[in-house]
Amino acid sequence: MAQDLTQRDVAPPPPPAADAPPAEDQVKFSAGQLEYDLNEDVVTATGDVRMYRTGDRLRADKVVWNRKTGKVVATGDIAVTNPDGDVAYGDSIELTDSLKDGVIDNMLVVLSEGGRLAAEKGTRDQDGTMRLVRAAYTPCSVTGLNGCPKNPSWKITAVSVTYRPDRERIYYGGGSFHLFGLPGIPLPRFSNPIGQGADSGLLTPIIRYNQVNGVEVATPYYFRLAPNRGLTVTPHIYSSVLPMLQVDYSALNDKGAFRVTGYATESRRSDDLLTQTPTDTRRAFRGYLDGIGRYQFSPEWSLSGSLRLTTDRTFLRRYDISRDDRLRTTASLEHIDADSYFAVNGWYVQTMRVNDPQGQQPIAIPEIDYRRIVRNSVLGGQFLFQANSVALTRPDGQDTQRAFASVRWDLRKLTRWGQEVTFTGLARGDVYHTADSLLSPLVYRGEDGVHTRGIAVAAMDVKWPLAGSFLGGSQRLTPHIQIVAAPRLENFAVPNEDSRAVDLDTSNLFDLNRFPGYDRFEDSSRVTYGAEWAVTLPGITLDAVIGQSYRLSERPTILYDGTGLSDRWSDFVGRTELRIRDFVSIIHRYRLDKDGFAVRRNEIDATIGSRGTYILAGYLRLNRNILPTIEDLQDREEGRLAGRVAIGNFWSLFGSTVVDLTSRREDPLSTSDGFSPIRHRLGVQYEDDCLRLGLTWRRDYRVVGDARAGNAVLFTLALKTLGR
Repeated sequence: MAQDLTQRDVAPPPPPAADAPPAEDQVKFSAGQLEYDLNEDVVTATGDVRMYRTGDRLRADKVVWNRKTGKVVATGDIAVTNPDGDVAYGDSIELTDSLKDGVIDNMLVVLSEGGRLAAEKGTRDQDGTMRLVRAAYTPCSVTGLNGCPKNPSWKITAVSVTYRPDRERIYYGGGSFHLFGLPGIPLPRFSNPIGQGADSGLLTPIIRYNQVNGVEVATPYYFRLAPNRGLTVTPHIYSSVLPMLQVDYSALNDKGAFRVTGYATESRRSDDLLTQTPTDTRRAFRGYLDGIGRYQFSPEWSLSGSLRLTTDRTFLRRYDISRDDRLRTTASLEHIDADSYFAVNGWYVQTMRVNDPQGQQPIAIPEIDYRRIVRNSVLGGQFLFQANSVALTRPDGQDTQRAFASVRWDLRKLTRWGQEVTFTGLARGDVYHTADSLLSPLVYRGEDGVHTRGIAVAAMDVKWPLAGSFLGGSQRLTPHIQIVAAPRLENFAVPNEDSRAVDLDTSNLFDLNRFPGYDRFEDSSRVTYGAEWAVTLPGITLDAVIGQSYRLSERPTILYDGTGLSDRWSDFVGRTELRIRDFVSIIHRYRLDKDGFAVRRNEIDATIGSRGTYILAGYLRLNRNILPTIEDLQDREEGRLAGRVAIGNFWSLFGSTVVDLTSRREDPLSTSDGFSPIRHRLGVQYEDDCLRLGLTWRRDYRVVGDARAGNAVLFTLALKTLGR
């Protein structure tokens, strides 16, 4: 069978000159030599013959044109291009003088949308439909990196092939699928789209195995409901449990888009998540909804939201859908312009954590936030006005309503010596209402009833960049000092909903308020100082920051032990980032105890290697000694390692591991022995321009309810250019 998909050694005919396009009923041609038979009315053209008619173009070594019958016979290095850009090559071709229809021997068609068809013989109709005999199709490259011909990664061969440009689809009769030239998989009736559009049909199947569900085979089918709407139905068949149905619906219009995914099945589950081998399992309906959408009604107004709800806490982990520890459902209406921001938001949280009561999770309906910037004011600088309110409700916990209004003034000046000086003033008034505070932990609860609070802060911030040459490059040393004056506040009279997790680092060292959120405000006057050192050498950059703060007042602080801010002298915090070209990136974050320089936080993230071969390493150790009644994030030590090794141009090996290094010396409640694996992954993958083929093994060591520990194997086969 003539199924040569490699490139032909002939260039396609170029478009005609723009200054002299042929008329619709005319054929324009050029050639090295012309012969005209007056008796037979036959034109014979030789020597790089080119013919043009209404967008169709032909190029050949020799063309015989019978003007009486309209038959055109071309031979030798033939290339025919239609108005859509598809190019057909052949040894000989017989066309009508419209150049739209005819028969081609030893045919190769290079499609403008990507891909190519080769056949022993092919015909083209007036409407552009091509009918091929004993043909092959591939969207893959047929030349190697060295420019030499190569076999495509995959192709489809068939007894008959029909290409319909109007439908952008190829139909096969008696076809077979070939991967890497191996014996074909029969495809009795099959079709696939080409181009960028979507069409109904089967998508790439999913095959995997784990010890709980057994072998899984998922075969997605896509329904093209409209050019802007689609539905994908995916039955998941398991060898050890009942099937699961997945449905995805997406839609797009000129205002925005949304997508909703649903999962549904029935299987045994247990609400006892603390037992390694729960016995109180029961069969129940289980499922999950995941949606996201955004609509832009005007350049200023937009509406967005997300939906994430599940029937129980282990469904997502057991079926390998997600490992998130909480699911957030949100809605937001926003108005943004050059000087203002307005938003109405809503939040609902579903916890996936073992020990978290769902009734203690807050529901925020609504949160309203408004901000406006006034530049070049009478006093100079700029003003930021803000108004904010939120209502938090808990089914089995504390209810809180909060509203505040604030104004912040910032004035930035540059001195004649190069110092950058910023003056800041902040005034804010709060109103809180709290109910059922006894249901909240003591450190967060506040007092029932209505309470007010006033906040006033003044600050001056000075930076002095000092730049110069260094080892053939440049360096910049920037001393930084800040003075903040703040009176004592009645912080504990109001509840703490959004300022609970406090950790001093370089990102918040110079903030007016080192608490996150709004419910707690740092009510102490202080001096904060530090320095940044930046070095730039050929191919190397180094950025280092270190700093500390000192509280001027002697009264007790509201910041508790373990945050690095509980004493008058804070801990030292720093960050160092080293980059060596595009090959090495190392980021180190740390916090050192002010007394004895004990490491309270040590975090390293390193990337070494190129795009194809690299190592990712991470290490985290928290030694903060915070009581469990204050924060649920206790002392932890963890190591992470991942990497990929490129083998040749297309093959690679990859793997990753996460290990819990926490010991009971660091956390008496920890079940780790100092080296407890959490998850391993190892795999091999082939990937080129049109194919991704991989095999991945993963082992999970954690047990949560019916989400058991064990091995999982995933087989991946993605035909990237086949389309939908």
